[in-house]
Amino acid sequence: MENTRVLFISQKITPYLPESEMSLIARNLPQGIQERGKEIRTFMPRFGSINERRNQLHEVIRLSGMNLIINDTDHPLIIKVASIQAARMQVYFIDNDDYFQRKETLTNEDGTEFEDNDERAIFFARGVLETTKKLRWAPDIVHCHGWFTAMSPLMVKTLMSDDPYFANSKVVYSVYNDAFNQPLNKEMKDKLVAMGVEASKLKQLDDPTYTNLTKLAIDLSDGIIQGSESIDSELTEYIKASGKPFLEYQSEEDYIDAYNKFYDEL
Repeated sequence: MENTRVLFISQKITPYLPESEMSLIARNLPQGIQERGKEIRTFMPRFGSINERRNQLHEVIRLSGMNLIINDTDHPLIIKVASIQAARMQVYFIDNDDYFQRKETLTNEDGTEFEDNDERAIFFARGVLETTKKLRWAPDIVHCHGWFTAMSPLMVKTLMSDDPYFANSKVVYSVYNDAFNQPLNKEMKDKLVAMGVEASKLKQLDDPTYTNLTKLAIDLSDGIIQGSESIDSELTEYIKASGKPFLEYQSEEDYIDAYNKFYDEL
């Protein structure tokens, strides 16, 4: 039997961004899962604060060059890659001059969230899935980390539901304590409908708050993991009420084996 294939889509990964609960899991989990015999691919955004020279990022010309249309505008998709030698793993970066050149990640210097974070998240999710197809690699599990990846379950289960690369993929969504403050752009729903997503799937985005965006990701995932020790109690109740397979918070010592077992059971 072929090895199980796990696609990791992460908001942040250390050492490319500062250490945090999420960035450490997104760094160590793929390595641990690979060491347990599964095949992996790992993606994150190429935020402008990432030092390309120090981290030895380089563009993958054969994967770049596609245009993604968001809000009636063409946005070139640029793919870069770097290696974490100690882990024997590569990290692919989704890049675009309009969305990822600024020196901050999700907020500007004074902490104000970027007005186009909705489009950046849409571009990132679509870019990951299109690049995975270009790699001719069909994942069995798609594991998403952080709210910035919340469009991935939606796209796998709607736009890609009949695509042979994703038709059989199970989506796992990790919920972290990573809320943003201001709702995303009110036109986010219309932008997704223009891409081909049915409006009936997007009721949660009538008011695109962090809680509603997370609920949408939960609705369209096959399994949920609690990534932070404490998350919003409303979301905990929502996950439990969904009846979906749910893995509660795991300690640093146990989480890789627990996640690995969770994948197998899905």
